[in-house]
Amino acid sequence: MAVKLADVAARARVSTATVSRVLNGNYPVAENTRARVLRAVADLEYVVNGPASALAAATSDLVGILVNDIADPFFGIIASAVQAEVSGGVGRRPTGVAGTRTGDGDTRRTPGSAYGLVPPGEKLAVVCNTGGSPERELTYLTLLQRQRAAAVVLTGGAVEDTGHATAVNAALSRLAAAGTRVVLCGRPPVPPEAGALKTGPIPQTRTSVERFFSSRHATPRAPAALSPASPSPGAVSPVALAFDNRGGARRLTEHLVSLGHRNIGYIAGPAGRTTTRHRLEGHRAGLAVHGIPDPAHRTVHGAYDRTAGYDAARELLRRDASLTAVIAANDTAALGVCAALRDRGLQIPGDVSVAGFDDLPFSVDAAPALTTVRLPLQEAGARAGRLAMGREAPPPGDVAMIPAELMVRGSTSAPHS
Repeated sequence: MAVKLADVAARARVSTATVSRVLNGNYPVAENTRARVLRAVADLEYVVNGPASALAAATSDLVGILVNDIADPFFGIIASAVQAEVSGGVGRRPTGVAGTRTGDGDTRRTPGSAYGLVPPGEKLAVVCNTGGSPERELTYLTLLQRQRAAAVVLTGGAVEDTGHATAVNAALSRLAAAGTRVVLCGRPPVPPEAGALKTGPIPQTRTSVERFFSSRHATPRAPAALSPASPSPGAVSPVALAFDNRGGARRLTEHLVSLGHRNIGYIAGPAGRTTTRHRLEGHRAGLAVHGIPDPAHRTVHGAYDRTAGYDAARELLRRDASLTAVIAANDTAALGVCAALRDRGLQIPGDVSVAGFDDLPFSVDAAPALTTVRLPLQEAGARAGRLAMGREAPPPGDVAMIPAELMVRGSTSAPHS
């Protein structure tokens, strides 16, 4: 006799509604309750109704890309790369009539390619600008779920708030349960347990019971023979492409220390963001390994923009006129630092060295060219797009650390006596 939902509920000593919530991921459930339900599912070999699940998991041609600020080149580059992959690479190839090239050099028109017809597998990428608001982030996730989005890509750091993390995890669980692929780009993964916040990459975010359930009962990822753009109806954990913000910041600080700097000011990003904390931790680790103190007055928090960098640099110099170097947590803020130093009549790097982070396109054209940490934003965004479309296999453990590269340029030098 077929096992019913009520049988699972009775074995787990919960209501049928709780079982549904656990299987659908559409409501926060206590970890011990969830584990009990999944154990009962595994013990009874309960199989979710296939046709009903397939109907519920039917997705649209919509792909959502969430960014904090589309005007920030950091997010613009990532979003553009994701969109190019989602639209079949349109953004990567020259404009003109689409077609296929034959061996004799002739380009033959692809049927329908020049007549406004949608190519197979084409998706509509929609960029959702949250403005850094946690509430807007949750609203967009809810709207994308209602639209049955085929995939969702979340970019940039996460808000470090227990309540928000719980709500986001619940929203991502609902999306995954509906067959939506979820990719985190530039955002560290967090475990699904409500309220649990951890730092750094997490190799495995599911409990042993969930892994057992997934291997035996959840719908597997679509095999290669199927259309790669068709999301699996089984709920899968988000794939995370995390930037090595700690390692990059540490190498940047150690570069300045190697030049002879000991009095280094640091302009951090907004408090309460994973990116801000990880880069600040990397900076402090670079100081600590050389036994250099890090007094609180040498760190100022601010937004990731030019005005914040300008104001923070003035504040740092007011607090400590002995500074010989200033690190800004991103390149845009570093430009504000340079402007503030010039307005004080200080030379860069003669009087004060300046460094940034991200290696945005304008960094090499600054005067002097900005020493910074390069994050491969274009490559990471393209990879996130391929993962969202199912054209690339997820990394081991669904987590990949994207390396950061130190770019030494003219804005840093040894301190002048």
